[in-house]
Amino acid sequence: MNHRRNFLKNVGGGIGMMALGDLLARDGYASSVNPLAPKKPHFQGKAKRVIYMFMEGGPSQMDLFDPKPELVKWHGKSLPESFTKNLQLAFIKPTAAVLGSPRIFTPHGQSGMELSDFIPNIAKQADNICLVRSVHTEAFNHHPGQLLMFTGSTQIGRPTMGAWSVYGLGSESENLPGFVVLSSGVGTSGGASNFSSGFLPSTYQGTQFRSGGDPILYLSNPDGVNQKAQRSAIDAIGDLNKEHFDTTGDAEIESRMAAYELAYRMQMAGPELIDFSKESKATLEMYGIGKEPTNQFSTNCLLARRLIERGTRFVMLMHASWDQHTDLNKGLKANCDKTDQGTAALIQDLKQRGLLEDTLIVWGGEFGRTPMQEVRNALDPDNAGRDHHPGAYSMFLAGGGIKAGAVIGKTDDLGFTITEDPVGVHDMQATILHCLGFDHTKLTYRYMGRDFRLTDVSGNVIRKMLA
Repeated sequence: MNHRRNFLKNVGGGIGMMALGDLLARDGYASSVNPLAPKKPHFQGKAKRVIYMFMEGGPSQMDLFDPKPELVKWHGKSLPESFTKNLQLAFIKPTAAVLGSPRIFTPHGQSGMELSDFIPNIAKQADNICLVRSVHTEAFNHHPGQLLMFTGSTQIGRPTMGAWSVYGLGSESENLPGFVVLSSGVGTSGGASNFSSGFLPSTYQGTQFRSGGDPILYLSNPDGVNQKAQRSAIDAIGDLNKEHFDTTGDAEIESRMAAYELAYRMQMAGPELIDFSKESKATLEMYGIGKEPTNQFSTNCLLARRLIERGTRFVMLMHASWDQHTDLNKGLKANCDKTDQGTAALIQDLKQRGLLEDTLIVWGGEFGRTPMQEVRNALDPDNAGRDHHPGAYSMFLAGGGIKAGAVIGKTDDLGFTITEDPVGVHDMQATILHCLGFDHTKLTYRYMGRDFRLTDVSGNVIRKMLA
C-alpha cells in the first residue's frame, strides 16, 4: 500500500497532465497532436475519401434522371388543386402551367437505368452509379438549401460535411490540405459557407483553389527570399504563436500554426500536383481537357483524382449554376455539355485505377425543379424554365460502399411528390458518413454546452443504397 501511495505521490502530476491533455485533445486544443493526423472511424467504412460534385442551383431531375412522359400530356395545363394545396414555391404560383420535357430517355447498362439524352457519358456509367430519385429537402431557396445539405441546418455558422469528414478521419496527406474546394461556372449562393469549418477549429475548413489560371498561387518565393530564410521566418512565427497558445489555449492559434506549416509544404508538393505533363494523352482526352466547353470542369475533375491519390480526404467540386428559371433547354444543355464528360471520366478513371471501391462520389444539387413552368417574359413563352422544387428530386452516388446500378425511390407520374423510399437530407448525410465508417449519431463536437452533429437530431442510413 505504501508503495502505491509513493507512486501516486511521485507521478500524480504527470497523470493529471495526461488527463488534461486528453480532455484538451477532445476539444481540439492539444498542441502536441497534429489535428490532421489520420484517425480511425467508429468502424471500418468502405470509403476512405469523398469527392462531392455539387451542382449548385438545382438540376432539373425530370429532364435528366426521372422520366415523366405524363408531363407532355399535361403541357400547358394547370395541375389540380389536390396536387398543389399548401405548396410553397419560390417564384411561381401553384396555378402555373405544366412544362412537358422534350428530353429523350433510354435504358442504359445491364441495370436498364433510364437516363436523358443530355448526359450520354454519365449514362455509360449507369452500372457504376446508384441513382436516388426520391431526395427531398425542407428548404426551397438556394442559400438555406445549400446550408442544410452541407451543414445539416439552415442556420449559418455550423461545420460543413467536408469539415466533419476531416475532423473525424484526419488527412492522409502531410503536404496538401485535407479538404479542398474546386469551383467552375459562375457563382454559388452559399459561397464559403458551403465549406466552412463553422465552430470546429479552422484547421478543418476547405481550402479553395482558384477557378481560373494556376489553381494555387504563390508557390514560388519572392525575389531575395530563399528556402532557408523562409524556414527561419516560419520557425520564428511558430515560436511566437506557440508561446501565445501556451498562455491562452486558443485552438485557432494552433490552426494558424498548422496553416503556416502546410503552406510551406504545399510549396514543395503544389507544382507536382498541378503538372499534368505526365498524364497520358488518352487520359486528358477522356476528361476533355484542353478543349471547350469541358476544360474548366474537367480540369477540376482530374485535379480531384490527383488530390485523393495524394491523401486529400474530401474534395468538393462546385459547378454553378443550374438555376434555370428561364431558357431551360438552352441552359441545361450548356451545363451538361460542360460537366457530363468530366463526371463520367472521373468515375471511369477511378475505377480503372482501383480507387473507386474506396472513394465515394456524390453528385447533386440542393433541390430540384418544378413540373410547372416559369415564364418571366410573357412575350417569349419559349424561354420557359422551372422553379425551385424541394419536395422530390434526384441525386446519384458511386464508389465506396454504394450499390452500383441501383435505382432508389420513385415519384408520382408528374415528378411532383415521392411515392416510394423518401430520402431526406439528413438521411443522405447519415448514409455518406456510414460509408466513411461513422455512426452519424456519435460523430459529435461539443459547443456552447451541446453536442452537435452533421445530421442535427434526425437522419437514418438508407440501407438500400449500400452494397
